[in-house]
Formats: sequence, C-alpha cells, structure tokens
Amino acid sequence: MTLNVTLETTELRFPSRIEAIDEAAAAVAEFMNRLGIGEDIAFGVDMAVREAVTNAVVHGNKLDNAKEVELRLRNTPEVFEISVHDQGSGFNPTEVPDPTRDENILKTSGRGIFFMRNFMDEVDWSADPKGGTSVRMIKKL
Repeated sequence: MTLNVTLETTELRFPSRIEAIDEAAAAVAEFMNRLGIGEDIAFGVDMAVREAVTNAVVHGNKLDNAKEVELRLRNTPEVFEISVHDQGSGFNPTEVPDPTRDENILKTSGRGIFFMRNFMDEVDWSADPKGGTSVRMIKKL
C-alpha cells in the first residue's frame, strides 16, 4: 500500500456549543479523506478529536457562545497534527484523576484525556499567555 500525503494546513473556528463537536469531527474526517489516511488511523483520530473539542467546549469555554474553539489541522509526510485551542481559564492535565483507578472506573466522565493519549502518538497541553489552553495531538503516518 502506498500513502500519498500532501502538505496542507487548515484552520477552523467553532462557537462553543455541543454541535461544534460533530462539526469539528466532520472537518477532520474530510481532511483525512483528502490525504488518503486509512480507517485504522482515522477511527482513533476521530475519537481523540471529539474528546479534545468536547473538553474545549464544555470544560474550557463552559458552553459560552461568545468564546470560540480553534481547530488547526496540519500534515507532513510523517505526521498528522491536530491542535485544539479554547478561550477558558486553563487546567493542569496532571490533576485529572486516572480513569483506570478502581475509585474512578464507574464515573461517567473523565476519560477524554485517557482516550487522547491512547489513540494518538503524542499529546501535550500548553497555556496561552493571552488566555485559554491548547492541546496538540500527533499521529504518526
């Protein structure tokens, strides 16, 4: 199998509403489709994007329609990079409880970061000095 990868960057903005999750996932799916990225990679990327945008909309921007979620998609021949930025007050990802611990197994939330880390090859967070948090996720191609 040969993967033909072109260099491309796409930047999108979404209002902080639940519908942005599906809209962002659709934009990422279209981007991956244009690049010829297979279903085996696309499934995990879709899950990671949905979790990242959900966190940005719900936890970062707290569903405030005056705030936006920025999505940046970039590829090189080696990697597919996704950045999601919110305009919230920020958080420390190391303070999020481990969802695999016995006391957290039955909780209905708290698995997003776990999913992102497991579906992507690299995941890191940074605080923007102007406000908000960015998560950058890398999938090796």
